[in-house]
Amino acid sequence: MTIVALVDDLMFLSRIREAAAALGADVKAVRSRETLLDACRAAPQLVLADLDSPRLGAADAIRALRADPAGVDLMVVGFFSHVHADRAELAQAAGASRVLPRSAFVRELRALVTAALGSE
Repeated sequence: MTIVALVDDLMFLSRIREAAAALGADVKAVRSRETLLDACRAAPQLVLADLDSPRLGAADAIRALRADPAGVDLMVVGFFSHVHADRAELAQAAGASRVLPRSAFVRELRALVTAALGSE
């Protein structure tokens, strides 16, 4: 199982890798729309996107992913700081399957990975 993480926050990337490793999944970290699209052509089971990073342009990357045949059916979960609720709305409009505040994302991370693993 592979998880693609559009994340540049090393703390969150570490948490994602830890949860994935505990369940036997690999994490491919990407930092741009182009590398996200390339990584998703390898058919990952889950895409996680940090909606707070201005460098990543997550909403635009999600929109591009949904326009690509490789990304139409992927589970895409975005996470954001509760003070940036507008980013959640942008990600949903772009096609994110789910958006969570960072605190809920941390709480639910293992369950998200487990659910993706179960959908293989």
